[in-house]
Amino acid sequence: MSKNRQVIAEFSIIPIGQSGTSVSRYVAAAVDALAKVKDLEFEVTPMGTILAANDLGTVFEAVSRAHEAVVALGAKRVASTLRIDDRRDKPRTMNDKVKAVQDHMKKEKNS
Repeated sequence: MSKNRQVIAEFSIIPIGQSGTSVSRYVAAAVDALAKVKDLEFEVTPMGTILAANDLGTVFEAVSRAHEAVVALGAKRVASTLRIDDRRDKPRTMNDKVKAVQDHMKKEKNS
């Protein structure tokens, strides 16, 4: 993945109207679909998945594929949230953003 531009997004997907309260099987299908998207990095977290790509089109393709994977498991309705950070003034990565916060926390602690 190029360091020239990186779009970072947070994505969560929820099937609606299924029996039971567990969604892990649907999330697993969505994550499997993400793994098939070229030039996409992702990190699964307890409340969503972080996506990173060089362009918005790749992020949108990933979300679309995840939706279709959940529908393919029988979901009749799918709700998602998508937050996008498209910073263009300098290259950033997922790890870079976390490190910036940690660096500030260290400074605060040492003051």
